[in-house]
Amino acid sequence: MSRIPDQSGARPEGERPGAVDQLPEYAERVLEVAELIPPGRVMTYGDVAEWLDEGGPRQVGRVMALYGGAVPWWRVVRADGVLLPGHELRALDHYREEGTPLREAGRSAEGHMPRLDMVRARWDGQDGGPGGA
Repeated sequence: MSRIPDQSGARPEGERPGAVDQLPEYAERVLEVAELIPPGRVMTYGDVAEWLDEGGPRQVGRVMALYGGAVPWWRVVRADGVLLPGHELRALDHYREEGTPLREAGRSAEGHMPRLDMVRARWDGQDGGPGGA
């Protein structure tokens, strides 16, 4: 199954514009996990690597950066709950629409941008509802 490159339109080095290529198997597997995450829940880059029992957070992050625009990219996140730099507002819209648990930023926080409430939002692959365990 082929997928669309990420939301920025970036392509891996050497890929021709308009070329429709098969994704590497690992990338396809990462994107499949992202599609399994229920609305209102998140997994960290490390969680996805652990789920696959292959690679690590950096490899998952690279896949999401290159190809994540074809899946719910906002559900694969940093472990500290900080919103994806450069995509904070788009992600925040998705989180609010899906009811993803957030921690509102204090007035002293730069930009007053909320973070994900990782204790409540993190999905372990077992349940489907937001905040449930």
